[in-house]
Amino acid sequence: MYYRFIFALFIMLSSCKTEQEKEVSLEEVSSIEITSISNDSISIRALERAGNGFWFAGSKGAYGSIADSTMQVSKGSVVYKDYQPLEFRSIAVTSSFTFILTAGNPGLIYRISHENDSLALVYEEIGETVFYDSMKFWNDTDGVALGDPQEDCFTVLITNDGGESWNKISCDVLPKIKKGEAAYAASNSNIELQGDQIWIVTGGMASRVLHSADRGKSWEVLETPIVKGGEMTGIYAIDFYDENLGAIMGGDWNQKDESTSNKAITKDGGKTWNLLSDGKGPGYNSDISFVPGTGGNELIAVGSPGIWWSGDQGTSWKKLSDQGFYTVSFKDSNSGMLAGSNQISSFQLIRN
Repeated sequence: MYYRFIFALFIMLSSCKTEQEKEVSLEEVSSIEITSISNDSISIRALERAGNGFWFAGSKGAYGSIADSTMQVSKGSVVYKDYQPLEFRSIAVTSSFTFILTAGNPGLIYRISHENDSLALVYEEIGETVFYDSMKFWNDTDGVALGDPQEDCFTVLITNDGGESWNKISCDVLPKIKKGEAAYAASNSNIELQGDQIWIVTGGMASRVLHSADRGKSWEVLETPIVKGGEMTGIYAIDFYDENLGAIMGGDWNQKDESTSNKAITKDGGKTWNLLSDGKGPGYNSDISFVPGTGGNELIAVGSPGIWWSGDQGTSWKKLSDQGFYTVSFKDSNSGMLAGSNQISSFQLIRN
């Protein structure tokens, strides 16, 4: 059965700051309230705030939306390829469309219309080495998707026509990979966009940041102190509060409690990275986010081991929950949505 999505009015253009961007005076977070929205048997790593709700995509060909007004999950029809349900781990939302991207071979990008809920295939790539990890849009026209190496560089797709067509950046332009370097399709979190800039994070035998200041026309490599050298080590997530202040999070998936060399901060756009609370605080996490409206002071780290909060840019941390999730998306300074294995939940930060 095909359900109509609840977004009647989606993203409205405005010259004013959004609710998320308005900075307010906030007290310290003491705890978190988590309310289950859905316990469906799907794994969700792709979650994004847009308009008056959230969009998600996950395993078993599932995608859908959650409206603020009802907190009800509205699903689209399950997406199949060759009679098999697809695995979605990437999502991006513009004012008119939601884009969902598969992990694995084939690489498929679908475009969902907010006007009539129609689903269209706008990109298809078949090959043994095809595996896409994340996708983001700067605006309604321009977007980028990241995939695993197919040659001697990572695969980067660019669209400049609102997702109607996608083109690969040549390996002649992109940085060369190191042997054993990888990217993780962990929570749609290894790409970050600000202004004209792109930051891409890597893992495996190297833990680097690949940076472009001109929307992919030219690139540089920024070194980080994050753990590397293992099969599942490296950077899993990146977030920037503005074009200068950013944070990276990761660690070793095989040693999730290890909190050494797994989180770092930059205040110069990624040119230099300094470790945060090294050996203390959260270990491995798959997502990190600056809390909107907090001047870049507050961070939330989310992963299968639980949820952590920092009020001082990662110098110290407080564990808020042992409940594990893959990804987080904020509505405002105190609330948002969490998604993970067989679960979608809303949350509220409780402040002193």
